[in-house]
Amino acid sequence: MSSTDVPPARRVFCNRTLNLGAIGAIGFDMDYTVVQYDPTAWESGAFGHAVAYLHDALGWPVDRLTFDAADVTQGLIFDLETGNILKANRFGYVKRARHGTQWLSLQQMREHYSRTVVHHEDPRFVFLNTLFSLSEATLLGHAVALWDQDRLPDVPSLTALYRHVRAAIDHAHRPDQLKATIAAAPERFVDLDPDTAPALLDLADAGKKLLLITNSDWAYTEQMMRFALDRFLPGTTTWRDLFTLVVVAARKPSFFSGDAPCFEVDTSTGWLRPLDGPLQPGRVYHGGHAALVERALGLASDQLLYLGDHFFGDVHASKSALRWRTALVMRELEDEIEAAVAFAPTEQELVARMADKERLEDALNQARLELLRVRAGRAEGAEDAVGARIDGLRRELAALDALVAPLARASAERGGSVWGPILRTGGDKSYLAYLLERHADIYTSRVSNLLHATPFRFFRSVKGTLPHDAVTRDVEGA
Repeated sequence: MSSTDVPPARRVFCNRTLNLGAIGAIGFDMDYTVVQYDPTAWESGAFGHAVAYLHDALGWPVDRLTFDAADVTQGLIFDLETGNILKANRFGYVKRARHGTQWLSLQQMREHYSRTVVHHEDPRFVFLNTLFSLSEATLLGHAVALWDQDRLPDVPSLTALYRHVRAAIDHAHRPDQLKATIAAAPERFVDLDPDTAPALLDLADAGKKLLLITNSDWAYTEQMMRFALDRFLPGTTTWRDLFTLVVVAARKPSFFSGDAPCFEVDTSTGWLRPLDGPLQPGRVYHGGHAALVERALGLASDQLLYLGDHFFGDVHASKSALRWRTALVMRELEDEIEAAVAFAPTEQELVARMADKERLEDALNQARLELLRVRAGRAEGAEDAVGARIDGLRRELAALDALVAPLARASAERGGSVWGPILRTGGDKSYLAYLLERHADIYTSRVSNLLHATPFRFFRSVKGTLPHDAVTRDVEGA
């Protein structure tokens, strides 16, 4: 299948030119990257474990709460100062906000955020940028609602509230909690993709050294990788045969900038022994840091590509600390692209009507200016006639607005979440899209999409556009 024949939702998209043929080693995260999960099943499970922790350990009245995947999305932001959950555009301006379970009005957003610019380095804001954040965002909304009702008397502040929720989510992700449930019945949670194993085989056969760098422990990693890949590999080949190095319990993002001790894993017993010498091919390691990987591979930073689903833990950390090439895996991208393709005819209608609206607004503005000039004696004309023309244009605009409003609302809310597309907010890019463009060289919905790209693909970024570029298009269309 040529790259032009690949369905839009399964393509690899490029922010910065990347020659895959020049990449010597490719690292992969595991959860939601090599191993894909059903987000609703995973996050429902995480939500349930977190709720049980908050109820049993802290006495919070949350035992009747339920998880609704449509109520949240990736890329939301929690404001520790107000308890609001936000969606901001690429400039950091808040475009949608909810407090607890209630949406904020435009006036309320102005009161809170007219002088505030959201930024990912501001400790006031917590970014919820992965599929793992869906249960966290849902729980934060419910917890804030309870806090407002004085039903959490032992929680002194919103910062404390967030820390309790974060601790509950971390507790849910412990090996003896949700992961134990998944390991016992992986078929309920893992979304098997038969193309992932062939994609990895192609990369390995092309001479790429494949690395697995995951925060999960060895026992869980081995079981999930075996379940997701081995059935799709030829003969007696196993997932271990694909990877030059395996690093578990990596503690990303500090893995990319720290110097934590490294241990070798005895894969037959799970026991750990201190690292003695450099990392060796075919071995499994616990902890450590990225400098050990670089020394073992003997490659320059721009010869290493790392793929992961966590923006800050995988992409931002490896790019900012090491200047590795980066790829963000966003499973939700498939639904977003499919929704955009299905919505395309309506979007074209919206664009056409907005062009009509702009022409009417321009005509109205010119008429209003003409009226001012007539009243000031600087232009000839009948004031009544100009006023009548203004009234007529306003009626036309009101009628057009009645047609535009539902189309604009449908465009903003397309997809499976009430927050709208993850990479858009209204007509602008979302803050997550800004981070994606800034730090991810390429992005795609799943690792298996590399199968269609081939190990030799030269990814070229599309030409960046600015508002004035539309002038050229207007001239060409004239």
